[in-house]
Amino acid sequence: MSKKIFIFSLLFLFMLGSTALAATAVQPPNILAEAAVVMVADDNRVLYDKQAHAIMYPASTTKMTTLITALERGKLDSIVTVSKKAAQCEGSSLDLSAGDRLTLQEALFGMMLVSGNDAAEAVAETVGGSVAGFVNLMNDEAAKIGATRTHYTNPHGLPDPINHYTTAYDLGLIAAYGLKNPVFAKIVSTQAYDVHFLNKPTLHVTNTNKLLGKYPGANGVKTGVTNDAGDCLVAAAKRGNVELIAVVLNDDERWTDAAQLLDYGFQQLGL
Repeated sequence: MSKKIFIFSLLFLFMLGSTALAATAVQPPNILAEAAVVMVADDNRVLYDKQAHAIMYPASTTKMTTLITALERGKLDSIVTVSKKAAQCEGSSLDLSAGDRLTLQEALFGMMLVSGNDAAEAVAETVGGSVAGFVNLMNDEAAKIGATRTHYTNPHGLPDPINHYTTAYDLGLIAAYGLKNPVFAKIVSTQAYDVHFLNKPTLHVTNTNKLLGKYPGANGVKTGVTNDAGDCLVAAAKRGNVELIAVVLNDDERWTDAAQLLDYGFQQLGL
């Protein structure tokens, strides 16, 4: 075999191999989300990106930062006394009444599982001294985490079209940071819980995150929906020692799309 024929044969085999690899490469799913990201929780490595840095409304995914702030600035055994203002907060609710009393830990479980806006305000008033004071702490936490395109004006995510915003990437960073805290991780992975009050009967609540118990390895983290934000979801799942976070914002198919994105991420890592 001449040298030229040998080199041509090698090039031909290389091209065949490259074509075969391209044919078997994992293709990203076609999702409806306006913005999305998949990242590795340990090192924030991005495996999928769709408008991940676009400014978006966070809805109740805001409560991830509320939870982080409360855990880092408050005491779990401190008493939350619900104010009239907090009890009247609109939107999703833990059915709190003015004067209700419960520990901060119980309030946080209720806030995250049923996405209670009333609980978020009660937590903010207790830990921050006022809602405004707590929101300042939330923005400090976001900056510390590196969520540089995130800003909050409330602890629950009700619409503020000017100053309450985030990105899919920032929400991934916030979730990854939070999941390193064992209490945060426990709360957001809990499917059902009995919220104990100091002044009235226990309230049984279930998590709004439908992937828990259904998607293999699902362990968090937060749902969100408003008319302005659309349907939102920050989802986490773990396989072996690898934990992934998928964020989908303004997505009418958030459950299916988040599951597909987690599948895609694990496939990219050979899991």
